[in-house]
Amino acid sequence: MWISNAFAQAPAAGADAGGLMSFLPLILMFAVLYFIMIRPQMKRQKETKAMLAALAVGDEVVTVGGIFGKVSALKDDVVTVEIAANTQVQLQKGAITTVLPKGTLKSA
Repeated sequence: MWISNAFAQAPAAGADAGGLMSFLPLILMFAVLYFIMIRPQMKRQKETKAMLAALAVGDEVVTVGGIFGKVSALKDDVVTVEIAANTQVQLQKGAITTVLPKGTLKSA
């Protein structure tokens, strides 16, 4: 008596198209995320990999720790860098962040 009866209503016309439209903002958000964050990061990784593959003896480099030096020997994943006269350190290739233009260390 106190509770009224609830009757089911027929679905509104065009309800199926609304399902796809509800996912549209989510799809757009993932597209923007891809072009703003993921794609530039993949490009940067590709450039770094190419730079490390092209590393050669005599190249002037900067390490992750900010140490400048000249590559004196290369092995598979190990790079020997001369940081001062008669001072050489061995680093992993991944520790090289930048290859400098030739002659940079002499002017510094």
